[in-house]
Amino acid sequence: MKRIVSLLLLVLFINACDDGNITVQTIDFSAVSAQKCSAKDVIYKVKDSEMLFIEIPATTFSSDETVEGAPIEVPITGSVKVTYRRYDNTVSNNNICPTVPSATPNLLEEWNASSGTIQITATAIKSTNTTTQATSITGYKYYIVFKNITFQTSSGPQVHETFIFGNYTTSVSGLAFGFDTEVEKSSCDNRIFNFSGSESLVLDVTDYATLFENTVTTTPRTALINASNKLTYRLYNNPVTDAYFCATTTPTTPTLSQTWNGVAGVEGFSGIIEVSTSTFGTGFQHTIHLKKVSMSKGNSSFYLGDDYTFGSFVTNP
Repeated sequence: MKRIVSLLLLVLFINACDDGNITVQTIDFSAVSAQKCSAKDVIYKVKDSEMLFIEIPATTFSSDETVEGAPIEVPITGSVKVTYRRYDNTVSNNNICPTVPSATPNLLEEWNASSGTIQITATAIKSTNTTTQATSITGYKYYIVFKNITFQTSSGPQVHETFIFGNYTTSVSGLAFGFDTEVEKSSCDNRIFNFSGSESLVLDVTDYATLFENTVTTTPRTALINASNKLTYRLYNNPVTDAYFCATTTPTTPTLSQTWNGVAGVEGFSGIIEVSTSTFGTGFQHTIHLKKVSMSKGNSSFYLGDDYTFGSFVTNP
């Protein structure tokens, strides 16, 4: 009798614990690298027989950093999808990337996200020249998190307040910066140009006469990059010359693809324009160095180095 009573109590206990809540099944792809399909806007992770993927426009991942605490936010909708799948055997990108995905292995389970927000934090990936300390941006890392995401499963809705998808990285072509040390003064104003094919590095200073005075220097003349003294890098789709910048109306070709601006300097610390002047035949040669200068575009930046030689040009009195 005692044994029967005990069994009844156990059954009642189990029933009391079943309050109708859905048992949360854990899916964890944190140790898996994210990849992108080459012909589709799909970012996916594969782990053995499981797959987690996002269908999202590639333009979402712009080549720029996000401000701290202000990630890109994309709502999960009919066109932006998050899906989890489980198969009966090991899967690969052949099960998601081709126009007609592989039919094997067999799909056992699929969860589709019905709501939530995708948060993306972007950080530039940089390489550093150990000699000059100059940096260059080689790609971007995107840290992806799902917030308040609801998966529709065979057992009912499954909600995650925070679900970490992880990092997705892209690569970008580094700026060539193929400039030599010969620069030229503009034919139409006081700008100083350095050209290299489709690249231009332009120094535009307000007090040109003082900075480039035709007298030999014993110590370099200096100025700070600021609203009056501007340093600008531009990249075009074809070679550019002084004539482009001096045209009354900006020519339609070549096409501008990138613009980076010198970051405002701090006295004695960064963003310093340094000019040394010496005699050159009957004229004067002005040599320009950029000390601890950074260039920025949007929220991204790179460092030209501790001492970047902008170049030299000759003036005649």
